[in-house]
Amino acid sequence: MLQSAFAYLSSLFAAPGFWLPAAVVLVAGLMRGFAGFGSAMLMAPIFAVLFGPTEMIAIVVTIELAVSLQLFPQARRACDWRIIGPMSLVACLAMPFGIWLLASADKDLIVKGVSAIIVLFVAVLASGLRWKGERSVAGGALVGAISGMMMSVTSVGGPPVLMYLLAGNDPPARHRANIITYYMATQIPLIAIMFWGGIAGWDSVVRGIVLLPLMLVGSWIGAKLFQPENERLYRNVALVILFCAGAFGLLRDVIMP
Repeated sequence: MLQSAFAYLSSLFAAPGFWLPAAVVLVAGLMRGFAGFGSAMLMAPIFAVLFGPTEMIAIVVTIELAVSLQLFPQARRACDWRIIGPMSLVACLAMPFGIWLLASADKDLIVKGVSAIIVLFVAVLASGLRWKGERSVAGGALVGAISGMMMSVTSVGGPPVLMYLLAGNDPPARHRANIITYYMATQIPLIAIMFWGGIAGWDSVVRGIVLLPLMLVGSWIGAKLFQPENERLYRNVALVILFCAGAFGLLRDVIMP
């Protein structure tokens, strides 16, 4: 059994298609370390093209879940559970509908949908537009429903949540804790639903685990390179990288005919 596992891992490293995803994960980790967001949004459109939408979701969620598990113990103390609790619950309830869409929708349409969401998110952040209304349990639940469906179809459920949570006047530590806790509370159910529905397989999870160390190394290096006085520069660099990833997904028929 150990020999077969070793042979499988060796085949992953030796495969011609391994090193491009590895480079993408490393850059995603760097971006997460110095900008604090965007790692899943960078991986999703490229992995959707390389592996297909269903395997992409399993790989991205596996990597992101491992990072969330590392960050959650400290973040849960500063989390605003009044908002995050209902939001996470409704997101999980909406996931089966998203899984149904994933199984029935055209795969090329999903790839383009992921890419379009990321390009739109970058445009909104770059424009400076923000949600101005009051945050409430009902509003959070609505955002959670949208995010849950987006997450289960594209693995990218962050944009509506980020824009909604960042609208408040909470200190940065509370924003960070809310986002980490939301991902932690939704990624485990998403993986479970995908396995229960036969959408994900162990190969995708193993691929995610193999790529995970590159995410951790990249995020560590990015955090070491981070300098508070250059925060705006880092954020702009992250937005440019995300825009390029989204454009790659939208134009992949031209780039990879």
